[in-house]
Amino acid sequence: MLHELLLALVGCTGDVFMDVKEKTVALGLCTPKVKRSGSGENGGEKESDASETIADECTFRVASDISFLKDSEKQVLDQLLHLGFYYKELDNFCGKCRNLSWINLKQQPGLPLVQQSVYCRALANGIAEVLAVYRSAVLQVEQTLMADPVPVLAAVTQGLHQFEVLLAPLYALIREVEREQLRGGRLLNLLHAKCHCGIPELQACMQRLLWHGHQVMYRQLSTWMVYGLLQDQHQEFFVRRQQPAEGLVDADQAIEEARLADWHSGFCVNLEMLPEYISLQVAESILFVGKALRVLRNPSLTFKSQVSGSQRGSSKGFNRADDSTAKYSVPPIGGYQGPELLPPAEADSIASMLRDLKKAPDFHKLTFERAVDSIRSVAAIHLWKLVVVHADLIGHLKALKDYFLLAKGDFFQCFLEESRSIMRSPPRLSTAEADLKVPFQQAALKTIGDDDKYFNRVSLRMPNPASGSSDSDAKRTRPVTDGPGFGESVPYDGWDGLALEYSINWPLQLLFTKDVLSKYTKVFQYLLRLKRIQLELEKSWAQAMQQDRDDTANKRRDSRQQRMPMWRVRQHMTYLITNLQFYIQVDVIESQWNLLQERVEASKDFTELARFHQEYLAALISQSFLDIGSVSRILDSIINLCLELCHVIEQEDETPNFAELERITEEFNKKSNSLYTILRSTKLAGSQRAPFLRQFLLRLNYNSFFEVTARGALNMGRPRGGAFTH
Repeated sequence: MLHELLLALVGCTGDVFMDVKEKTVALGLCTPKVKRSGSGENGGEKESDASETIADECTFRVASDISFLKDSEKQVLDQLLHLGFYYKELDNFCGKCRNLSWINLKQQPGLPLVQQSVYCRALANGIAEVLAVYRSAVLQVEQTLMADPVPVLAAVTQGLHQFEVLLAPLYALIREVEREQLRGGRLLNLLHAKCHCGIPELQACMQRLLWHGHQVMYRQLSTWMVYGLLQDQHQEFFVRRQQPAEGLVDADQAIEEARLADWHSGFCVNLEMLPEYISLQVAESILFVGKALRVLRNPSLTFKSQVSGSQRGSSKGFNRADDSTAKYSVPPIGGYQGPELLPPAEADSIASMLRDLKKAPDFHKLTFERAVDSIRSVAAIHLWKLVVVHADLIGHLKALKDYFLLAKGDFFQCFLEESRSIMRSPPRLSTAEADLKVPFQQAALKTIGDDDKYFNRVSLRMPNPASGSSDSDAKRTRPVTDGPGFGESVPYDGWDGLALEYSINWPLQLLFTKDVLSKYTKVFQYLLRLKRIQLELEKSWAQAMQQDRDDTANKRRDSRQQRMPMWRVRQHMTYLITNLQFYIQVDVIESQWNLLQERVEASKDFTELARFHQEYLAALISQSFLDIGSVSRILDSIINLCLELCHVIEQEDETPNFAELERITEEFNKKSNSLYTILRSTKLAGSQRAPFLRQFLLRLNYNSFFEVTARGALNMGRPRGGAFTH
């Protein structure tokens, strides 16, 4: 009976020690338990026959017809048989999880899909280690009993008592895993929680199982953080692809778009599979590293040719438009080999750090976070080199500033003068873009030198309106909502939609997304409106002076006196528009540009670089008041009033239209005083969103002019037309 007992302890029952469940099935009294995936409630597992209680409790029993055993001996044997039952269930779990025969099998239609898990396989490997130690202990007990005839039950109990605290919790563990269908990070969470117990042997066992689970996680981390590849066949990793991978296509442009989609929205952190002891910030760093490695290891074909050309000794590709960016004019540096943007030594260093984590017997959160942070720094630095050094980021930022932010004022002044005759008429929607192409090129020939290699990337675009509109709809206005959303404005003519388009090559699309370029376009349209209305005011002044000279020559003094209020309000409009332009171009754009240059120079991290550029754009928008609905609406109204005054000056021959002039003057008084009142409010002027606003108000309120007129507007219900006299 000794060998019958030892065999039962390793799951092999017989006539003396039997498995009740197997006996009932063999006699046809009960059908075996079958689990069907997705057929139960909530899509879970449903068991077709045998009750759940039979599987949950030990089914190993001493045969009832054994009469020579005492009750106390049967009680001891029943306790020992629990170990055999646990062993058999654990061994079945290991065999099921480690069975790889499903790889070569095709899924049969109509049959439930068997959900596989590499993490469950790792758990099974750890449990198999424990079972191997258990079998060795059973063999040692057998050898002891065969060599020295000692009391059997006492020897077996003494030799296997340490497994009483291991096999039962392990059995409960696999039952919970199967019941909850735990996989990936959820399984690691369970193992991590089980490690916190007061039994040293059980704690060491659970830590070993967790170590096995971490081996799978580290392998997935290695492929993701070293090669940029996502090895997650069963969707158990906490980095997940958000969209299906694009199939291979022949068009290079489609491949580039797929790569950009991978960077911006292709991958995300799967919170369901993220272990609780790994913070979201660390997971985001891991996500960034993998995406950065995908970029560094898969440069575009055009970029490869550019790098190869630069290595043949040509340094022209790294020239800058001016001396302010000359500090970045360096050839490829630091071990870069052709298009290989990540030096092999750096990749080996990343792999080495992950191997060290993998070899560690225990998971240390602080060590893990430090390693991830170090790897993220390496990836961020090389991505920074790719964008700033190799892709000439500073030069492109300077070009965006020159053209989208109107830093090349001479070019746009010339362009507006060349196209003024065209823009005085409503645009023909079908030919508007082509109509402006000639003056655009003429302005470039007059003001832009041959050394500006960025101008060829700039082109004019006139967005097409909704279908069904005609040329007569070009001159239109649209209602403005009450919200303070960015970009709300009232266009005063159809040319308000004029925009610039900038050609961006890989890898600058990592920074210059469609949303970023849209913000640049909105700022450009706003600044171009100011530039256009300033030019119109200047032209109207020239026309007014010509009229004044004619009146003087013809000795028409009364006519000159009648035009004085018109000239005065034109001067006040010019004063306001000029000061606003100076504030935006100098106090806002130039100061923020200098700050951005300093930050880019001081930083060597791509993540910081992206944040600095976002802050740069946000500062341009906020400090130009484009995100304040009330200020934007007032400025739009002032620009419209300026245009109306220019039309009045152009259309009057001998006698001015005093009624129209009085209306324009009165409205301008109200709008300008309201603008000054809002800008000088404590909430706005005292905030950090506009650090140079006080300087603008000081220039605007020269000799306390606006302050006096604003106070008068508050005290009087209807400002008089002569409110502009000093």
